[in-house]
Amino acid sequence: MTIERVPQKHYPKADIGRRGMALGLDFFVVWLVSSLLGSSNIGIQFVEILVFVILWLVLRVLLVYNNKGQSLGRWAFDLKVLEVDDGQVMGRIPDLQALVKREAIVGLGALLVSIALSNITANPTAILLVFPLGIDCGTAFSDAQMQQALHDRYCGTFIVSSRRGYSLDIKIKRLVENIRRKMIK
Repeated sequence: MTIERVPQKHYPKADIGRRGMALGLDFFVVWLVSSLLGSSNIGIQFVEILVFVILWLVLRVLLVYNNKGQSLGRWAFDLKVLEVDDGQVMGRIPDLQALVKREAIVGLGALLVSIALSNITANPTAILLVFPLGIDCGTAFSDAQMQQALHDRYCGTFIVSSRRGYSLDIKIKRLVENIRRKMIK
């Protein structure tokens, strides 16, 4: 009797542009709701921050954990988050603790961007608060093999393309192509 190695299922890597758009959509939804509940005063708004953190955790942790690895943005762009073990992509979503760690890192960067957007008119140097998220997510460009950001490497996660979703990027490309064809005619 011989032991045969079962070939690992192939999970296609998600391109960085789609990952960025999915993160942007999630950020926009959370930022919009939290900024509507905040006041118009300049400075750090604690209610706005609290609402942002709660919504971020609900959208990016609880929804992902209960929706097969997809948040609203990942669903719209056909992506999902999976667990990585020793450089091999597993076919399961990460456990709740790994998702909380992952989204605490990304959420902190997103919260700083939210604070920067709220205060950019009064204090233009607030744009510097974008750098932590940029550095975290920008490391995916330097990882040629797996294209993992720092938060993915730390938490053992990986973003893959999925078949289940809305395909927003494909639908937008088709819409633009149809408009382009009509403009030419």
